[in-house]
Amino acid sequence: MEISEASAETEATFGANSIARRLRGSDDGRVARFRDTLRWGSERLMALFHEGAPADSLVHARAQLVDEVLRAAWQAHVGDSDGLALLAVGGYGRAELLPHSDIDLLVLHSDGELEPHRGAVEQLMAFLWDIGLEVGASVRSPGDCRELARDDLSIFTTLTEHRLLAGNPALVETLEQELGPDRVWPSDAFFRAKLDEQAARHAKFDDTGYKLEPNVKESPGGLRDIQTVAWVAKRHFGARTLADLRERGFLSKQECDELYAGQDFLWRVRFALHMLTGREEDRLLFDHQVRVAKLFGYVDADASLAVEQFMQLYYRTIKMLTCLNDMLLQLFEQAILGDPEAIDPEPINARFCIRGGSIEARQDSVFREHPWALIEIFVLLQRHPEVQGISAGTLRLIRRDRRLVDEGLRETVHARELFITMFREGRGLTRALRRMNRYGVLGRYLPSFGRVIGHMQYDLFHTLTVDEHTLYVVRNLRRMAMQRFREELPFAHKVMQRVPRRDLLYLSGLFHDIGKGQGGDHSTLGAETARRFCLEHGLSHADAELVDWLVRNHLLMSLTAQRQDISDPEIVNDFAQKVGSRARLDYLFLLTCADIRATNPKLWNSWRKALLEELYRATAAAFDRGTENPQDTREVVRERREQALAASGIPPERAESVWKRFDADYFMRHTPDELAWHLPALLGAESGGTLALVDDVAERGTTVFVYTRDRDLLFAVTTGVLAQLGLTILDARLNTTADGYALDSYVVVEGDGGAIDSDQRRDEIRSALQSKLTGPELHSVRVSQRPSRQLRHFNTPTVAHHYQDDGRDRTVIELVSADRPGLLSRVGEVFADHGVRLDAAKIATIGERAEDIFYITDASQRPVEDETRLEALCAALVERLKDSGDG
Repeated sequence: MEISEASAETEATFGANSIARRLRGSDDGRVARFRDTLRWGSERLMALFHEGAPADSLVHARAQLVDEVLRAAWQAHVGDSDGLALLAVGGYGRAELLPHSDIDLLVLHSDGELEPHRGAVEQLMAFLWDIGLEVGASVRSPGDCRELARDDLSIFTTLTEHRLLAGNPALVETLEQELGPDRVWPSDAFFRAKLDEQAARHAKFDDTGYKLEPNVKESPGGLRDIQTVAWVAKRHFGARTLADLRERGFLSKQECDELYAGQDFLWRVRFALHMLTGREEDRLLFDHQVRVAKLFGYVDADASLAVEQFMQLYYRTIKMLTCLNDMLLQLFEQAILGDPEAIDPEPINARFCIRGGSIEARQDSVFREHPWALIEIFVLLQRHPEVQGISAGTLRLIRRDRRLVDEGLRETVHARELFITMFREGRGLTRALRRMNRYGVLGRYLPSFGRVIGHMQYDLFHTLTVDEHTLYVVRNLRRMAMQRFREELPFAHKVMQRVPRRDLLYLSGLFHDIGKGQGGDHSTLGAETARRFCLEHGLSHADAELVDWLVRNHLLMSLTAQRQDISDPEIVNDFAQKVGSRARLDYLFLLTCADIRATNPKLWNSWRKALLEELYRATAAAFDRGTENPQDTREVVRERREQALAASGIPPERAESVWKRFDADYFMRHTPDELAWHLPALLGAESGGTLALVDDVAERGTTVFVYTRDRDLLFAVTTGVLAQLGLTILDARLNTTADGYALDSYVVVEGDGGAIDSDQRRDEIRSALQSKLTGPELHSVRVSQRPSRQLRHFNTPTVAHHYQDDGRDRTVIELVSADRPGLLSRVGEVFADHGVRLDAAKIATIGERAEDIFYITDASQRPVEDETRLEALCAALVERLKDSGDG
């Protein structure tokens, strides 16, 4: 069915007479008749949604249905009375109702008129409950409304959106007089309050609508932003519709059409959410995104999933609405709080001036006569940090003329010079790029960036769209360079001072993910795009080569730190050879830190920071020494022992009484601070006893150290206890002495990624481990913690494969599986069942995926080389994790 046909059918189906006929009948069957009418209406609305009816028709039809039910119910229970009126208020007052939206009512009464009708009103409310119509109702006089509205912006806003359903219209007139700007909330105070309210609401969402699970109603760019515009317009200008704003000159036809289209899209998304969940639901949760995308007709493609295509449209829509919200509220501010035209402009150049704290075009034709000025205005925004932004009128010109940023403009020397200047100047770069993206210029100047605007990856690892993530990376790099943020990442700030060309680093940040969504290796695609850009913009071949290398290898350092044993000098030396120079190491370290911090707020923590800094220092030392002369393991062990002794203050001979039992791996895998932390406790440990230490050491975060006799199931039980306590394991370093003792270290955080910040919590962990590990035998731990709602939604298949680590005489098992509480404990049980020993583990949780590496040996601490045995081990891991019931 065509949309126009569906719209016409909606109007015919939900006409007042059509619904009224369904409600007529005897008193005896009234409850069933009203309930059936509501059910019929809901089912018909669902069908019309599937048939393509416009969302505005659906929300108004739902309101019409409820209107007629309420009018008939009012007439049946209250009847005609000059002293009462029934009003729809809030969203329902705008005649906008989704399937499960709040139905807010106001029973308005004149003074002294309520009491005779109190019983009838109570019967009405009981009847509405009986027929399944859940309403929120208040009973007030116009004076009551005025008093409540005076002190509560939310109540006032709700009351201003009123619509008479039944009763005396004169009461509505009285209400409007009581709520007039001469009595409560003058329009200037109302405007300021609404601005503050919007800012506070946006702050709850970190001022971005590009979260993985956005709120269609409340997030920046959501329906509430459109409503804010409408509320202000109604209060000050008396405008009741967006079309009224067009007639008053605040919107062009195109802008009005865009606002209506954006509102209709968001309404349709909300309608789908209400329909799928059977309740009021405004959050686009993972649980719903796939199904909503299917309802909207999207199908999976080679380069992107259906849900990713749908969400890209969602994010692009809210980007457009955010821009319009910015522009309209600025225009309102000028009209309500004072016209900046009265302020003398301060010329910047022949094209732009500063007026009232904003950059303003000096002629309406500036961009048509000088298209490169669409780039220049953002350079000026950088150079004038005192400026708050771009004026509403000039923003409208940008939106009108941004189509002039085309291939011809991109090839001009002047435009290229202006754009590259933004990166060379540095100061104000983040703000300029964000505005450039928000106002639709950045994606036009860089078409490859335009393709990733609104692009999301359907996983739990990347919490922002590619364009938002990219701008956060640039922001993070800028903060590393700024003196006032030096305490945020002191080591990175120090490294940044060594970097001779920060503009190349910022460009690498801009391009590092620009190849996503195209199919193929995004690092390679991005590197080719970056190199071409650099050469076209006048950078030298050496500069282009550096940016190319950084984009191509932007994952190298994080993968090395998280997936390889960086305590091994050979691993560090191999990494140093891949990097090639100390200068490249500086650039790569900074880009890696900025990238991880911008990917996922739970991803950046003290442990990951320490890991990257440790790899940086070790690699820098390798360059100082020469990569052709890798550091000898014995030299590293000697240095760490000496530093640990100095830190602990324990005499060498006492330390040696313990240390002589430990092999080199123990000293390689722990920092001197950790060795010093272990030493006094090990000296005091009883022979054959169990020792558990829990504390924050060496900037790694909370470390759990276990010393006990090595036994089957030790890894399974230890990780099971930690999982049952709701902890997430970030790292595991395992050692076994020649006389059969385990020295195992785990870096842990709370399940939500937060730090363990109380002594009571550390004592709880210590006590649980001591209790479970004490005794001659170990028994499996049943982890009853359930996966989070988000984790349960993803279905990651379990895959395990093996290979030999010939340099270390051990076998490697790589495991990819759905993350869930107790995963490592189950893995440990399989290892115990198959008689293999765990030498070390690298734990990597990538959103919903666990990508873990386990280094194993046989009972004689030799590699497991029997192919049949290894295949059986991998098959058992897959089977055990498949049967866990939650993955």
